[in-house]
Amino acid sequence: MLTDPFFYAVAIPAVILLGLAKGGFAGIGVIAVPMMALAVSPVLAASITLPILIVQDVVSVWSFRKTWDGKILALMLPSAAAGIALGYALAAFVKPGAVELAVGAVSIVFALMRLWAERASAPVRVARAERIPWRGVVAGVAAGFTSQIAHAGGPPFQMYVLPKNLPRDTFIGTSAIFFAVVNWMKVPAYWALGQFTREAMLTAAALLPVAIASTYAGVWLVRRVPAANFYRIIYLLLIAVGAKLAWDGAASLMG
Repeated sequence: MLTDPFFYAVAIPAVILLGLAKGGFAGIGVIAVPMMALAVSPVLAASITLPILIVQDVVSVWSFRKTWDGKILALMLPSAAAGIALGYALAAFVKPGAVELAVGAVSIVFALMRLWAERASAPVRVARAERIPWRGVVAGVAAGFTSQIAHAGGPPFQMYVLPKNLPRDTFIGTSAIFFAVVNWMKVPAYWALGQFTREAMLTAAALLPVAIASTYAGVWLVRRVPAANFYRIIYLLLIAVGAKLAWDGAASLMG
C-alpha cells in the first residue's frame, strides 16, 4: 500500500469528487486520475481508481435503482462493449492526448449550443424519437472507446442522453447503470495488462471509506438540487470537463 502523505493529500479530494460524480453530479470525476497522477504514475492512478469506481457504482445504482431508461441502456451498452474492445485493440496506436483533445473540444461546443438553445427565453425542445437509433450506437461506441483509452466516457454518453431531457433521477439512474457495467467491462483489459497489483488494490481499499461516504453525500446533495436547474448544472460541468480534457490533451500532444 502507498504510504506517501502527498499521495493521500491529492487522492482523498479526488475520491470525493468521484463520489459526488457517482451521486449524480456527472462529469466532475474525470479530474480524479489527473489529480492522483500528480503523486504517482497515470497507470497506477487508473489502477487504483477502477476498483473504487466499481464500489461507488454499487451505491449509486442502488440509490437510483428504480429510475432508469431501459431503451437507452439496451442500445448503448452493447455499443460500449464494442468501443472498449476497439480501444483495447488500438491502445498501442492511439494517443490518449488526441482523444482527450477531441472529446474536450466537442463537449464544450455541444454544451454551449445546448445552453443557448435551452436559455430561459427559448422553448425547450425534446429530442425527437429516432427511426434508426444510429446516434445512440455511435455514442455508445465512443463512450466505451474513450473510457478505455482516456477514462473519458462521460461526455459521449451525455451528448446523446442529455438532449432527451429525461427526468433528473432517470438520467442519473441510467448513467449509474451504464457506467457500472462499463467499468466491469474494463476489468479484463486491466487484468490482462497486469494493472491490478497488490499495491494498487491495498491503496484502493484504504480509500474506500471516503469513496462510499462521498457517494452517499453526492446522492443526498443532488436530490436537493431543484430539478429545473439540474440540467443547467450538468451542462456547465460538461463545459468544465471538456476544458480540462482539451487542456490535458493539448499539453500531452505538445509535450
